[in-house]
Amino acid sequence: MFWKKKNKNIGSIGEELAGQYLKKKGFKLIEFNYENKLGRRLGEIDIVAEKNDELVFVEVKTRLVRKGSVVFPEENITRDKLHKLQKIARDYIRENDFWNKSYHFDAVSVLLSEENNKVLEIRHLESIFY
Repeated sequence: MFWKKKNKNIGSIGEELAGQYLKKKGFKLIEFNYENKLGRRLGEIDIVAEKNDELVFVEVKTRLVRKGSVVFPEENITRDKLHKLQKIARDYIRENDFWNKSYHFDAVSVLLSEENNKVLEIRHLESIFY
């Protein structure tokens, strides 16, 4: 159980850093950790943002990097995860009556140093699927 708490903390740090990064890029942050409110829980969307009058659903992946290791957090965004994101996004659109609003899905990958949680790299992958 202890490891889950640590991972959640790292995930929360990554989401906060991703939010700051997106804000600097001109995104309006609307919501963090959106979960559907009706029916069976589908999961969550890490960040719901808006830019140029378009909704952007953002999946954030954060990893600690050990010296000498190569890590690509976005590799953990599987086909199943994308399918879930699409379902949750539809729920968000329905809940907020955004049927006429265009949208897409982005990913933000955050790499932190295992030694001190210092940001090593933030990568923004736009329009990860249609």
